[in-house]
Amino acid sequence: MKCENCTKKECSKKQKNDDTQSTSVDALSSNDGPEEKNEFDTLANAKIFLSDCLACDSCMTLEEGARIFQQNQKEFFRILNLNKKCDTSKHKVLAVSICPQSLPYFAAKFNLSVNEAAKRLCGFLKSLGVHYVFDTTIAADFSILESQREFVQRYQRRNQEEHALPMFASACPGWIRYAERVLTNLVTSHICTAKSPQQIMGSLVKGYFARQQNLSPDKIFHVVVAPCYDKKLEALREDFYTALYNSPEVDCVLTSGEIVQIMEQKNVSMKDVTEVAVDSLFDDLKEGDIVRHDGKRSDGYLEHIFKHAAKELFGMDVQEITYKALKNKDFQEVTLEKDGETVLRFAAAYGFRNIQNMVLKLKKGKFLYHFVEVLACPGGCLNGKGQAQTEDGKPDRALLAQMEEVYTAIPVRLPETNLHVQKMYQDWLEGTDSKKVQDTLHTTYSAVNQSTSSLDIKW
Repeated sequence: MKCENCTKKECSKKQKNDDTQSTSVDALSSNDGPEEKNEFDTLANAKIFLSDCLACDSCMTLEEGARIFQQNQKEFFRILNLNKKCDTSKHKVLAVSICPQSLPYFAAKFNLSVNEAAKRLCGFLKSLGVHYVFDTTIAADFSILESQREFVQRYQRRNQEEHALPMFASACPGWIRYAERVLTNLVTSHICTAKSPQQIMGSLVKGYFARQQNLSPDKIFHVVVAPCYDKKLEALREDFYTALYNSPEVDCVLTSGEIVQIMEQKNVSMKDVTEVAVDSLFDDLKEGDIVRHDGKRSDGYLEHIFKHAAKELFGMDVQEITYKALKNKDFQEVTLEKDGETVLRFAAAYGFRNIQNMVLKLKKGKFLYHFVEVLACPGGCLNGKGQAQTEDGKPDRALLAQMEEVYTAIPVRLPETNLHVQKMYQDWLEGTDSKKVQDTLHTTYSAVNQSTSSLDIKW
């Protein structure tokens, strides 16, 4: 999420919060007594420059600024250092989950196949002291399936509930932040309640996996590697926190670029790292080849929901989807025709200019779409500001083009065909329509009172 006036300077909130953040991090680091000099000190003190605002100016509070700053390399290495000490009662099981949109970055940057990149990244992280490395595609499976189900239900209730349609995707934290802090409940009531893949992965690691390993959730330190900084803010949401164990679902988010910083400071090349198979959440199994969902630049919510709705609501099997670009390549629509009538109208709106135009149409009552896949970054998740950026903060277009080629070449797997997901619905979540599904895989979004709640912000 980025304001045009902030594109070439450090986030104004971060500058104001430096003292608070440093104090908070120092206090956090001192909880375990005097720190000993060790192999991670240089890395832990590396400066993290948040060049792209997490939320524009006053959207982020002082407390959030301090907590965001804790989600950096220093906190990651604090846990690694803790595990090297003799007091095993304070040791944590370190689990790292990698987003599918981060892997093409490592593959393109180091000229590797996506499977090689995943295994070498796993090998590097385990060489640092990480215990488990997971792929978050399974979490996206759950998120897509729940979003599909919710759209069909909303469509069927559209004549009884004013805010049933349109439905907006909920996977992008930059969009969610903007909707809750700047827009009104008129908009937030339309957001799908399914959690994002990141936070569902948090539920899987701190819930399902912890139970499988006979661990208390607070004994796991869960790190997510993601393409954008906004994912750090998402991890801080109060509804993504297990009060019983005093444990967040995601303890720390590191961007793909921050992982590369660690490699550079350790003088490690990805090509020199030993390949290690990515772990599975299930017993001692290892993951196979990397797969993805339909959709060229995202987790494919639009395509999966569109095909599912066509089948469930109109009995039509849609094999291929044709996108129609409207004002620009980041605002496209897809329609379904039946008996000469348009029965479904979906759109993909990427970047805040398109999002703002979309919201203005909604407020004016001129909104024609049933579902919109909304992403804050122009070009989608691969263009997240935590990767594929040049030193001056501009997109590395050549690298991004390579990443898109890598991502498109990954084989597609339908979430419905994941047998592990179907088994977990029955064995862990107590059925697809259970209360546990609602509690574990869903959340709620609502407007937050904010002094800057206005659509006058120019993006």
